[in-house]
Amino acid sequence: MRLTIRTNLAMRTLMYCAANPDQIVQKRDVALACGASENHLAQVIHLLARNGFLTTLRGRSGGLRLARAPQDITVGQVFRIFESVLPFTDCAEASSTCPLAAACRLKCVLAEAVEGFYARLDQSRLSDLVSDNAALHRLLSAA
Repeated sequence: MRLTIRTNLAMRTLMYCAANPDQIVQKRDVALACGASENHLAQVIHLLARNGFLTTLRGRSGGLRLARAPQDITVGQVFRIFESVLPFTDCAEASSTCPLAAACRLKCVLAEAVEGFYARLDQSRLSDLVSDNAALHRLLSAA
């Protein structure tokens, strides 16, 4: 299993904002700290804002900041938004072309494993990733 770049960027962006509380951060600074292009990051920021994780402000002094407290954001919530659009396996889809789909028990095992994965991510909050993490704060401090 491998995370998409968008999910990875979403978590990095949220960690950047959480490491710089009470600040409006610039997209270019997030992109630089996260090793991402501003264009790719813009798509991620848009989706995070649309789902209520970020507040974006337009204009010369605009930027972004967390829309919720870090303890109110679970990793599972973010992953579901970015990862759930891609099925883990094609047998989970109604349009599966697998000849074993009607009798295969593997899809049940995989579905349970994915639910276990998300259940664990639901236990982790953004605050858990950022609080008392001086090394991360040094890496993500806004100038």
